Amino acid sequence: MSTSLPLVSLGQSDLRVTPVCLGTMTFGQQVGEAAAHDLLDQSLGRGINFIDTAEMYSVPARAETYGATERILGTWFASRPGARDKVVLATKVAGPARGMPWIRNGARNLLPADIHQACDDSLRRLQTDRIDLYQIHWPNRNVPTFGSLYFDPSRDGAYTSIHEQLDALAGLVKAGKVRYVGLSNESPWGVHEFVRLAEQHGLPRVATVQNPYALNSRALDNGLDETLYRLGVSLLAYSPLGFGALTGKYDDVGLNSDDKPGRLAMFDSMKQQRWARTEALDAARHYNALARRHGLTPAQMALAFCYTSWRVASTIIGVTKPEQLDANIDAWGTKLSPELLAEIDALRWQYRDPAQ
Repeated sequence: MSTSLPLVSLGQSDLRVTPVCLGTMTFGQQVGEAAAHDLLDQSLGRGINFIDTAEMYSVPARAETYGATERILGTWFASRPGARDKVVLATKVAGPARGMPWIRNGARNLLPADIHQACDDSLRRLQTDRIDLYQIHWPNRNVPTFGSLYFDPSRDGAYTSIHEQLDALAGLVKAGKVRYVGLSNESPWGVHEFVRLAEQHGLPRVATVQNPYALNSRALDNGLDETLYRLGVSLLAYSPLGFGALTGKYDDVGLNSDDKPGRLAMFDSMKQQRWARTEALDAARHYNALARRHGLTPAQMALAFCYTSWRVASTIIGVTKPEQLDANIDAWGTKLSPELLAEIDALRWQYRDPAQ
């Protein structure tokens, strides 16, 4: 069954994608190759034309599964003639070391040569000759990301400049390996600087920024949203379900019971992340209860919040089961009343952004 999803443009590029994107970080860890291929088939059949991955996937990141997701996508493309031309393919080069010594020996700086090599390696694993959207997974400089809240100037060091990063990306575009470039986990200053330097030096202009956006993680609403709007850069919203907390699956059982309903409960490394904070789970329970009071499932409300936001070009959904994929796609078209949106904002005022 196909779903009638519209197409949206990404930034100032000619990429046209569905407003629902299939995220693949579970492929190679929670989802084996055959099951992943089935989910990819199902996604394409339901009308999704946008797939996002990364060199460091699957998640939780381990040396044994580094690159596994891209390899699974590559075998899917190889076994499905014509599928590659039906999708917009996005992947990412990992930034400087974040406790993953198996990526570039844990280098603290992302060099231009690293960007070129990482792209070549991704192309090989993906079994394709081009990447439609190539993103820098996290900033190659001192900046708070992944749950860190405060900028600390004392942590500054020597990093490849943004101009040099853009030069490296320009080489990939010129070689035909990459069509457009994007950022991820970026700050307002970073987006401005990438756009400014690109326009000043005739280098590739970033089309997208992939950042978290969810009911319990809305820091983007206070600065980055204006930046993206005024610069004409599109938001790809990730973790709209708060790593599952906004589906209600943890409301009763928590993270430490024998019942392991999802990643936050299954993996100890996930329990250390922002989405598993006590405050984030508490806020999620209140949002989930609000959804139920309005006759919606928690996932419907959380996804509709992203699907209907002017800020979001495409929302990245991650699934492990066919029924989850169907439910997430079926949530497209769900409307949230002004009264419900006002109640959502009232909860945000009370709980702010605990999964930021």
